[in-house]
Amino acid sequence: MPTPQVESITIDELECLRIRHGDAELLIAQQGAHILSYQLAGQQPLVWHNDKALFKQGTPIRAGIPVCWPWFGNLARNPESVQAMRDSAEPANAHGEVRTLDWQLLGIGEDGDALLVEFIQPHAEQGLPGWPHKVALKLSIRLDQALNVSLVSYNCGAETVTLSQALHTYFVVSDVRQVSLQGVDGLRYIETLENWEERKQSGDLGFAGETDRIYLDTPPLLSIVDPGLQRRIQIQTSGSHSAVVWNPWIDRARALPDMADDGWQRMLCVETANVMSDVVTLAPDQMHVLSVSIWSEALQGE
Repeated sequence: MPTPQVESITIDELECLRIRHGDAELLIAQQGAHILSYQLAGQQPLVWHNDKALFKQGTPIRAGIPVCWPWFGNLARNPESVQAMRDSAEPANAHGEVRTLDWQLLGIGEDGDALLVEFIQPHAEQGLPGWPHKVALKLSIRLDQALNVSLVSYNCGAETVTLSQALHTYFVVSDVRQVSLQGVDGLRYIETLENWEERKQSGDLGFAGETDRIYLDTPPLLSIVDPGLQRRIQIQTSGSHSAVVWNPWIDRARALPDMADDGWQRMLCVETANVMSDVVTLAPDQMHVLSVSIWSEALQGE
């Protein structure tokens, strides 16, 4: 296997790494240890880069794979056990605290034919503003025939900690109106756009309007079937039994300053998560690994 090519680049205000290994190309921002894009040579990208994303210090990036931690979404919508971990009266940032912090590159190395890239979040181990808990946090990225991402949380403090989290992946699709999500048939989900009602999914999920759902008791494999790109994106997870599916659709996209008015057509978020009853509780010296592996396969007669 040829030696990986690693290039340091700056995108507006953010320091980034462009890594080429074999057929794979990966772009990562130091802020948030944020994977911005991923694709294999000769293929369409799997992870949506978003040409309207903002690359400003302290501003969340709407693209790629944001790391949401130590809570997901609106803190007030999290279980009480997660809310109780915060001790500040200041408004809580959406999706936690680490996606706008710089992470430290731990190393880039080869593991057989695979490439391993690891970041740590040094502030988490000392406690974050308004969140005074000591949890060592590491993001591991492994490139082989798939993009494998793992978020490792280790409680190095003296008290039990409860958190919610997600690898908030934006996937590239040809047209979200033409794709479907398989693996959700029969699952319970929370319809956040309709008073957070709990419902049951019937069949595959198609898209005909704004979508913001939390699926519960999810299986380890979900698939985005995309006839337009003649591929199936496989999303295999571990350490997770919940998933968030999101697309802003027309009106919401127009209201977002960091998305093109028609950007909603080309993306779909399927987020590997620990949310709602699937939150993570770590006693001292306990560890949790949230992982997702992503790859695509050609559609066969579908």
